Amino acid sequence: MNETIKVENLKKEYGNTIVVNDLSISVKKGEVYGLLGANGAGKSTTIECILGIRKSDNGTISILGMNPICDRKKLFENVSVQFQESTYQDKILVYELCEETSCLYKAPKDYTLLLKQFGLSEKSKAPVSELSGGQRQRLFIILALIPNPKVVFLDELTTGLDTMARREIWTSLLELKKDGLTIFLTSHFMDEVETLCDRIMILKNGISVFEGTVSEAIALSPFSNFEDTYVWYAEEKNNNENI
Repeated sequence: MNETIKVENLKKEYGNTIVVNDLSISVKKGEVYGLLGANGAGKSTTIECILGIRKSDNGTISILGMNPICDRKKLFENVSVQFQESTYQDKILVYELCEETSCLYKAPKDYTLLLKQFGLSEKSKAPVSELSGGQRQRLFIILALIPNPKVVFLDELTTGLDTMARREIWTSLLELKKDGLTIFLTSHFMDEVETLCDRIMILKNGISVFEGTVSEAIALSPFSNFEDTYVWYAEEKNNNENI
């Protein structure tokens, strides 16, 4: 499989504080990769550096063989991002926002099909401001998929959704994965991680404390389920070690 995202020795400091230290990540085409960690572990900074939103202090980064800072315009014709919180114009309608997004790209997906796939067809003429939290989250995922990207970054993709809606989104994303879409995601839902992720990295204080499959993480821990395993890595393991 081709390497889609490659990060080597990433480091980011703010003043005298090291937020991300010596991270190396490799994600293959069609893989779902999960970046996990407690709040403040360095997930957001890592993603912002990978996307070129922030400049790293050390290390090399490439997505689809391109530098996220030097090749920014070309890169973002093939890479899309869904943030957990987004702000749009007051009173803009769902279909208007989808059309505006579509106009930015050469070969966008048919947003009407995406609205149907994610259960928002009946809300196409509703103001975005009137959508429920879960509906807004589904819309943000649709907007990330409209560009027909080769790589998509998803931040807490099912926050605010009920169990059935979350599972429907999982099914849709797994179908997109089969078509070769590479997905890089963050999540605090361990059942979601178990369902979607081929491999994961768990961060603690900006350092990788585990990388591999969920099964491997469990096997190397004193627990038999992933939720307890994750807590052990992210919050308890190495508490008394100098990391």
